[in-house]
Amino acid sequence: MSTPLPVTVYARLAGVLAPLTHSGIRAKMAAQKVDAERFSEKLGHASLPRPEGPLLWFHAASVGESLSVLRLISLIGARAPGLGFLITTGTATSAQILATRLPPRCRHQFAPLDTRRAVERFLDHWRPDAAVFVESELWPNMLTLTAARGVPMALLNARISERSARGWKRVPATARHLLGLFGVIHTQDARTTRHMHEIGATHARTGRNIKAASGPLPHDADALAQIRAALGDRPVWVASSTHPGEEEIVLDAHRALLDDHPRLLLILVPRHPERGDRVQSLIRARGLTLARRSAGEQPGAGTQVYLADTLGETGLWYAASPLVCLGGSFTPVGGHNPYEPAHAGAVVLHGPLYANFSDAYADFAQAGGAVEVADGAALREALDALLKDADRLAGLRDCARAFAAAQEDMLEAQADTLLQALGLGEPEPLTCPS
Repeated sequence: MSTPLPVTVYARLAGVLAPLTHSGIRAKMAAQKVDAERFSEKLGHASLPRPEGPLLWFHAASVGESLSVLRLISLIGARAPGLGFLITTGTATSAQILATRLPPRCRHQFAPLDTRRAVERFLDHWRPDAAVFVESELWPNMLTLTAARGVPMALLNARISERSARGWKRVPATARHLLGLFGVIHTQDARTTRHMHEIGATHARTGRNIKAASGPLPHDADALAQIRAALGDRPVWVASSTHPGEEEIVLDAHRALLDDHPRLLLILVPRHPERGDRVQSLIRARGLTLARRSAGEQPGAGTQVYLADTLGETGLWYAASPLVCLGGSFTPVGGHNPYEPAHAGAVVLHGPLYANFSDAYADFAQAGGAVEVADGAALREALDALLKDADRLAGLRDCARAFAAAQEDMLEAQADTLLQALGLGEPEPLTCPS
């Protein structure tokens, strides 16, 4: 099969631009306090030795995608005890979070730049026996060079937006070429499968979103005990993964709620903690009292907003609150993973803009435990009603837990499918680890 011209042109341009690209990435990594010894990973130089035995490589874009496969890796590892794992990502944030959450026999590296030299250097060292690419992280050089070495590849939890589908359809030969390199394509919704079939990847099959079975986010038990002691019997709600334009919505709703619920605490968790200073200004502009997590402060009796501007503690806030308003849904971001708060037994409130999780929210709404609100006023009304009706709140929390628990069986089937399809042997008949 001949290589389409756009792929050839891309490969050459990527090589020419590599020095400039790497310079920019080095500066960004330095600003994010990444260990300088790891900068060369972007050029394909490994900072860790390859483990002995067969190696399964997972590649994900950033935090959400990488966290979604950790439980799958744990399950595959339990079913294939001789298998080692490598997970690559592109962001400093994902590296920081994964550092404390990697399953047994799993290592993390930054993904190499998508140039021939960097990718070949990476492949020479790691020599993966199979590779799994997660969602929509499709780098042409990485895919073609991996396939050229005869490495079986799978595309897992694939998602194509309407906009991306239009782009792929403008270059159908390129799309067919790249997607044809995968022996297995598992999509997370019927829309993506339809788009895949339309551009020639007729072997794509619809599955379930693996984020559904990723389990509850971890949290530090001592930290949770401290937060619960600080809160006492105060009512609390969480606004999580908020983006610019959404903090204003939740803060205005909270300020209005304080009229009827004067002891109510809002735990505000911006999607990007580095925006903490900006969010703090928004809180103060509304005359609300606050404590700030990044400053080592705990919420006191007079604290109205607790600004949780730290990395990797989202699971703590979900465990601490029965109510979670999930951001990315009041502005056109596409929504965020509703399964994580559901696993913690939280009722999930969200806005109307969640295209990236449309199937998940539809199922969640049918199961109960999710409440869609149109805007800030509707958010205030929904929260007020739930804060005043303990029985309804408890019932919805039970629905959320049941919805999350119902996703578990899918992950075992996915592990078996991958092991067999990638030629890694028959799985041992073990049950899913908790």
